[in-house]
Amino acid sequence: MKYLSPKVILLVAAFAIFTVGTSAQDDPPPPQDASQFERREPRPNLLESLGLSQDQIRQIRTMNRDRKPLMEAAQHQLREANRALDMSIYGDSLDESAVQARLKEFQLAQGEIARIRFQSEVELRKILTPEQLVRFRGLRARAAEFRNNKQERRMLPPGERQLQRIRQLPNRQKVN
Repeated sequence: MKYLSPKVILLVAAFAIFTVGTSAQDDPPPPQDASQFERREPRPNLLESLGLSQDQIRQIRTMNRDRKPLMEAAQHQLREANRALDMSIYGDSLDESAVQARLKEFQLAQGEIARIRFQSEVELRKILTPEQLVRFRGLRARAAEFRNNKQERRMLPPGERQLQRIRQLPNRQKVN
């Protein structure tokens, strides 16, 4: 029987690990918990719900396209300011003036995100007609109510959450 060199053994082991690793990637995903597929209200198509004209749709899409890079840059700046603030707070030595400076940068970055967001809302407001504005307010109110209800359900104990879901299901009468 021939003696195998350590290099050959390592090569065979690496190949075996590689083939096992790649074949594991082809396995189907694990079954998901049924609670992930709970009934969700279909999201309304905002453009249809508001009855926007083609010109209004074009204006909104242009506004969103122009806003996107500004928002991405502001969010990047906020992440960087947050990272710098953390490093300043938890670094080896504490320099309170540096912490205050990093906190100021963080607050400015947050303010920039808020400015971009609210300016975008002002621009949208200028595009909508008075009737569309009324519908838009209603849609926002329903969305806020949905978020609040969802947050309240999360705070319930697990057994009570299931009861809440059952209570919200529509009553279905048997039809013979």
